[in-house]
Parts: sequence; structure tokens; C-alpha cells
Amino acid sequence: MSIELNKEARARAVASIERWFQQERDERIGNIAAAALLGYFLQEIAPSIYNQAVAEVQERLATRVSEIDLEVHEDE
Repeated sequence: MSIELNKEARARAVASIERWFQQERDERIGNIAAAALLGYFLQEIAPSIYNQAVAEVQERLATRVSEIDLEVHEDE
């Protein structure tokens, strides 16, 4: 699964990669190379981050549902 970005988010991400290379490595990376690197990140790395975020949200929701159950439960 690859994560897709809209046009504006993709442009910001590419600009961010170019800026990082300039600031951290004192190297200039072109727009095409930055876009290719972003594509790699989105295809290879982003799904793991996405899955971790989903798991954390599921855990928080389960905890909250348990709390709600305790709050609204009435003994018969």
C-alpha cells in the first residue's frame, strides 16, 4: 500500500526534502530527485508509520469505550 498525497501536500514535501538536503547536508538535490525520494518514502516507509498510528488510535478508542461503558453502566 502506498500513501497518496494531494498536489499541494506533495509540493510541500518535495520542497521540504530539498530544504533538508541544503541545510543538513549542504547539498543541492533537484526537484526530480526529491520527488523520487518522496515516492520511495511513501511507498516503503509510510505504510509502517500509518499502521502504527492506526494501532495507537484503536488502542485509545478501546480504552475510551471501556471508560464510557463504566460511566453509563447501571447495576440491575
